[in-house]
Amino acid sequence: MVGNFEQLLLLISTPIYIVLIGLEFFLSYLHERKFYTLSDTASNVYLMLCNMGLDFLMRGIAFFTLMFAYQYRLISFDQGFWYWFALFIAEDFIFYWLHRVDHSCRLFWSVHVTHHSSDQFNLTTGFRSSVFQPLYRFLWFIPLALLGFQAIDIFLMYSVTQIYGIIIHTQMVNKLGWLEYILVTPSHHRVHHASNVPYLDKNLGMVLIFWDQLFGTFEKEGAELPIRYGLYEKEISRDPVNVIFHEWKSLWQDLRRPLPFRTKLAYLFNPPGWSHDQTTKTSRQLREERQRKIHNKQVSHKH
Repeated sequence: MVGNFEQLLLLISTPIYIVLIGLEFFLSYLHERKFYTLSDTASNVYLMLCNMGLDFLMRGIAFFTLMFAYQYRLISFDQGFWYWFALFIAEDFIFYWLHRVDHSCRLFWSVHVTHHSSDQFNLTTGFRSSVFQPLYRFLWFIPLALLGFQAIDIFLMYSVTQIYGIIIHTQMVNKLGWLEYILVTPSHHRVHHASNVPYLDKNLGMVLIFWDQLFGTFEKEGAELPIRYGLYEKEISRDPVNVIFHEWKSLWQDLRRPLPFRTKLAYLFNPPGWSHDQTTKTSRQLREERQRKIHNKQVSHKH
């Protein structure tokens, strides 16, 4: 049944993706903005296929895990508008925290970094998947099953919201007025993919921007700070193996160093960029350093 619904979604969404990607490609070249390159688009498709293959292999485990948890649900209620509305809000909330952990724990960042490793930003970037995320993503949805949401409905809602999450990967849509206060818009998501220090680890929501506003991870796109895409001060080889494993290799090199066990754990679970000797810095440390430089510059100008 899950497979049938996903096939229906695929039949509906695929023509939409093709039309939108074709339109974006044509308009970007018409206006000489050139958002697409062949190698980058091929890499996006390759990562999507890797993710889909692993997701297919994990689907049975994920489905039966959630069905098992559903047996111990704390609440039972009939399906209807409020059921689906509550599932949407709850799942969007959980995705925010899943995504936030992906950005704040180096172990999970090693999985998620593939999605941010392109220096291009277009609709195909939405397909640039975190390859190994299907191994653990379903565990985050166990609370939904315990709250009385059926496994098939959890998968359904995730698939629907993923469609929205893909189409906001675009530079062709400007700010959307009052919707900027409600939804994760293309403008908000451009900030999320930026490597500029003020924008790092911001705007983590899937559909609703409310969670970022509530938990302090919101940042507006500013005209005074043109966005640079890609990884902060890091160039990687684009070969098929390295594009998936480059951060794992870097993490392994840090773990092999002759350091105390607690320091090695810190490299594993602290935010990306953390280092015991300050040779690299987290996004928070980079922002604090930037603010100090701005403050010192302002003080020097006054004198």
